[in-house]
Amino acid sequence: MNRFLYLFIVLLLAQLVTAQVAYKNFDSKKLGETRTLKIQLPRNYDSSIKSYPIILVLDGDYMFEIVAGNVDFASYWEDIPEAIVVGINQINTRDEDTAYSDQNSLPIETGASFFEFIGMELIPYIEKSYRTSPFKVVVGHGTTANFINYYLLKKNPLFNAYVSLSPDMAPDMKGYLFERLPKLSTKTFYYLATSNNDFLANKTEAEALNTTLKGIDNKHLVSTFNKFNDPTHFSLPAHAIPKALESLFFVYQPISKKEYRENILKLETSPVDYLIEKYQTIEDLFGLEKPILINDFKAIAAAIKKSKKFEYYEPLGKLARKQHPNLLLGNYYLGRFYEETGNTKKAMKTYQSAYTFEEAGGITKEHVLELSEQIKADYGY
Repeated sequence: MNRFLYLFIVLLLAQLVTAQVAYKNFDSKKLGETRTLKIQLPRNYDSSIKSYPIILVLDGDYMFEIVAGNVDFASYWEDIPEAIVVGINQINTRDEDTAYSDQNSLPIETGASFFEFIGMELIPYIEKSYRTSPFKVVVGHGTTANFINYYLLKKNPLFNAYVSLSPDMAPDMKGYLFERLPKLSTKTFYYLATSNNDFLANKTEAEALNTTLKGIDNKHLVSTFNKFNDPTHFSLPAHAIPKALESLFFVYQPISKKEYRENILKLETSPVDYLIEKYQTIEDLFGLEKPILINDFKAIAAAIKKSKKFEYYEPLGKLARKQHPNLLLGNYYLGRFYEETGNTKKAMKTYQSAYTFEEAGGITKEHVLELSEQIKADYGY
């Protein structure tokens, strides 16, 4: 039943994004031939001025729709940022594109040309033609899942995140990665997936690579491993891509119940600082300025109330005023601060002033007036 559900979702998503996909013929000097690209821009690309991460999909002839559909769906719900998805069709060139030497497992001849095509022609073309942010993701499956690792071996890796699905590994690749990954000096994400029904060799290689990744002590490397039960080698991408996007863009997502419970409630420092750092990380990693969500303000306010550390309402209120000056959240949190710290007259006036702003986060004008009137009644102001 789950297999049919995943297939239905993938087909539905593919239909949803068809109108947004452009097919382009790219004349490559490195390859000496023309390649077909599939490019999906975000829904509101033409009406915005924002910049977007690049997600490059190898095996684009069959992988592009899975990735593009999931990106469109997840970004619609703000679980990940909107992104420019680029697929390279390789239906007749896969073996040549991924060719490597039997002596050292490094790209040779047509494989070396394809490596340079991506790094020296395609990515510069995308960056010149569209509004892009610095964050770049690359996705591979099988032999291309091995190929994407070559960019990690460079002193300055081309991509920030790598999605490796059922990799068909070159003999020396695991050793190269074990030597290179401890030396990474910038934040790098690595998602790896296999299945119990995967090709035996690929499953064994993925499990061994995961062991290698877990043994690397480098704060800049963030690795995630999923082993599914039912998917075959060919159906694995439909199951793994949603998980990959979730893991790569975890910090971008609204504060979840899990993050609230496991991270925020256990803080010994300011939860407001945690919120500020979360959004600063989003900007630093993805090159995106994301306004703080009302949901995230509510989560921090709930943590302040639960911990009874009411002094943090003040910086939360000031932050809410700065982020959402037209909403009453800022005045509401400042009113809570004044009330809980004994300055009831100022709390009453702050609640009253909140009435002139727009409602948000379940806090209504009626509610802030009730708080104001309650203080007035209790203290006889």
